[in-house]
Amino acid sequence: MAARVVVVGGGYGGASLARWLDGVADVVLVEPKDAFVHATAALRAAVDPSWQERVFYPYDSLLENGRIVHDWARRVSPTRVQISPFESVDADYLVLATGTAYPFPAKFLESETEVATARLARLRDDLARTQHALLVGGGPVGLELAGELTAAYPDLRITIVDVAEDVLTTGDYLPELRESVRAQLAERGVQFVTGAPLAFLPPADVGTYAPFVVETTTRVPLEAQMWFRCYGSRPQTGYLDEELAAARRPDGHIRVTEHLNVVGQDRVFAVGDITDVPESKRASAAIDHAAVVAQNITDLIEGRKPSARYKPAPELIVLPLGPEGGASQLSEDGRRHVVGPEETSRIKGQDLFSKDIQDLFSRR
Repeated sequence: MAARVVVVGGGYGGASLARWLDGVADVVLVEPKDAFVHATAALRAAVDPSWQERVFYPYDSLLENGRIVHDWARRVSPTRVQISPFESVDADYLVLATGTAYPFPAKFLESETEVATARLARLRDDLARTQHALLVGGGPVGLELAGELTAAYPDLRITIVDVAEDVLTTGDYLPELRESVRAQLAERGVQFVTGAPLAFLPPADVGTYAPFVVETTTRVPLEAQMWFRCYGSRPQTGYLDEELAAARRPDGHIRVTEHLNVVGQDRVFAVGDITDVPESKRASAAIDHAAVVAQNITDLIEGRKPSARYKPAPELIVLPLGPEGGASQLSEDGRRHVVGPEETSRIKGQDLFSKDIQDLFSRR
């Protein structure tokens, strides 16, 4: 009887891992959403309806041998995933891949594609009559969203507000990256209000048309008709039982070894945004984690010690500002350098890695 691998979470890391192990083990993927969400393309779909089909991919064609349970993992122990009071899945090997929660439209709370796409359609309808949008947060998501909005709606006024003195202050980024992105957005008319937080948030939900006036704690007034919260990523790890929760840090991330085992566990692994690996949380990193864990679980199933180790790469970022703009921090031979709009567009801006996701979910 084949060893059972239960993967909790069907994002970039979980879906990739489930597919790679599908011919090696009895794979069960536990995921509440009815379709994989290509979050990398979500901000483009927020302004361009033709991109919607490149955001949502049904899980039907992901696995040939394994199965998918479309439900929430309520409580997870090292050998069992509790789905409901009456249903559970036993595991020989367990992989935690539940990622992070983040505000709309970068990510979606909705489990049904039909509901999520309806919310996107309402956002686009409201954007068509919006003259001024406020983006709270000057990190990668806020800047990328500003780029998509200004590319699709050239006449839309955008203000980015951030508590820090500049944008992109939370990562190990070169000054040239920050300067390039800020200059490109300023050329499109984006205004930056930095150095102080908002005294209070707008009363309306994000991504909806509702005129408002707010101010920063330094009494700078800001008037707009729509706002977006571009901060607040948090790991989704509240389902762990007491034994697994022993490896959870106060911020919710899970401590892992170089083999990506959960600390203290030989047959439990974690991948993606929930790990405490010291690197920015990227889809590419989650997929790299999955490759390491796939090898290590294969080793264990075949009676070997885990052989694959994960080492974080130098900090990098590919930050498109719509299809044509952006800047990227890359690494070559251990040296970091920044490239501008043309190279960023070629790497990510035009395609947003959608071809890779189409290949993952294509029938074999």
